Amino acid sequence: MNRRLIGAVILLLLGTIGIVGLWYFMPRYRDVQIKATSDAQRTKGKITIALDNWIGYFVLRSPELEQQMRRAGWQLVIQDDDADYAQRMRRLRDGEIDFAAATIDSYILNAAGLGFPGTIIMVIDESKGGDAILARSDRVSGLDALKGTTDTKVAFTPQSPSHHLLKAAAYHFNVPELVPQDPTHRIETRGSKEALNKLLSGAADLAVMWEPDVSRGLAHPGVVKVLGTEDTEKLIVDVFLVNRKYSMKNPEVVTLLLSHYFRALKKYQEAPDLFRSQVVAETGLPEKTVDSMLKGVRWINLTQNCEQWFGISHPGGTSHDGLRQAIESTVRILTNAGDFAGDPLPDGDPYRLTYSVFLADLFVKGVTGFTAPKPSAETVKPTGSLEARFPSLSEADWEKLKEVGSLKVDPIVFQQGGAELDLLAKEVVDRSVALFSHYPNFRLVIKGHTGTKGDPEENRLLSQERADAVARYLVVTHNIDPNRLRATGFGGSKPLPEQPGETQRSWQYRLPRVELVLVREEY
Repeated sequence: MNRRLIGAVILLLLGTIGIVGLWYFMPRYRDVQIKATSDAQRTKGKITIALDNWIGYFVLRSPELEQQMRRAGWQLVIQDDDADYAQRMRRLRDGEIDFAAATIDSYILNAAGLGFPGTIIMVIDESKGGDAILARSDRVSGLDALKGTTDTKVAFTPQSPSHHLLKAAAYHFNVPELVPQDPTHRIETRGSKEALNKLLSGAADLAVMWEPDVSRGLAHPGVVKVLGTEDTEKLIVDVFLVNRKYSMKNPEVVTLLLSHYFRALKKYQEAPDLFRSQVVAETGLPEKTVDSMLKGVRWINLTQNCEQWFGISHPGGTSHDGLRQAIESTVRILTNAGDFAGDPLPDGDPYRLTYSVFLADLFVKGVTGFTAPKPSAETVKPTGSLEARFPSLSEADWEKLKEVGSLKVDPIVFQQGGAELDLLAKEVVDRSVALFSHYPNFRLVIKGHTGTKGDPEENRLLSQERADAVARYLVVTHNIDPNRLRATGFGGSKPLPEQPGETQRSWQYRLPRVELVLVREEY
């Protein structure tokens, strides 16, 4: 090959490399040039958050938060994954997103197998009516009416927060019929609207859904609410997660985002009309529907996050670690539902899932737009605590209350003919109180029962004494308002039905019992 040809080849090769290089680097050069000659030069980076269209996440995707973060030099990238929690947790693990919103139950369900790649840094909100179990009144009269049935058809969206409400009610009230395993009675739907349609068409006797379908369902004659999250506490809780590696590398960004989030939340809470108008603009729904949706959510501000959920208090103040309790309760519900064979938490420790340092930093240093925290009975009082006060009722008023359902209670064993609670009996009551704490709006009827043998009047007095003993223990030990309780003894007048093949001896052994029945006013 002569030198002239070799030179031509080299020139061609260099020209090709130059063209490729120009093609590759020119867009980047233009991008640098554009950024250097625009306000974008102040942008420090992007923050990627994965969530869905749940109304409780609105502040995270709101114009107010976006503007605040822009002014601070950060671009928020909001990614709606249509509530695909499994994918959301995988992307959090792989670092494809920096933050994620999720309910506690969905996080545990979908992140346990991934080593819990995110840590909870904030409680976003709590469902307070946004989810509910509805039923056809001609087929389901209440939770207790479902016990022992074999033909109830239930419609629900699998692994949704509403599904968790079903699991919780099944566990707390000992009604496994709420989550049927038989495919002919288990109607799985794709979303709340389809669950409502199954109920209205008669294909389902009972359905669980979320707003605005709850309001739409209750507008139909013959549809009743069996249980809604407005009457629950720490049951369906949304939390904010950060990728663990991201939080270690960028702690100042995490603190900045939380600071501006709470400022945006405060602005919306002080300007509800602005909040409503922006939600209407985003959803395209009528104002009446939006108002109903907003009422179904309790947003949690900075002070509430610290004092009521993360156990952070100012000097001399008191606080509560409600988040730990909510995590432990969720694990029990999921385990009871068969989602896990045992405790899925690392070392069984709920604190492995939480990280309070960012909130503590904000709480101590203060957030622009917030006043410094001050001791206040209002700020430190735990929402939905067992110490809630209730007005007294007459006997006639108690009789008007509607039964919600009987709490799951292990047998409370008394000495024969006695009415004293021993240590084991008190432990049984304590476990029931843990379930009762999830339902802050309900009163409690304590029903005492004995066997059918012996003098009926003596049996009634004994059952009354046992019911009174449980009531006293609830008041003295757990500080439950006496006005919230009613103890009644039935003696042997309301025996349990005999089971097929059950001996008389076994049946009589089951009859002495104490039932804890939740009741509510009819509106």
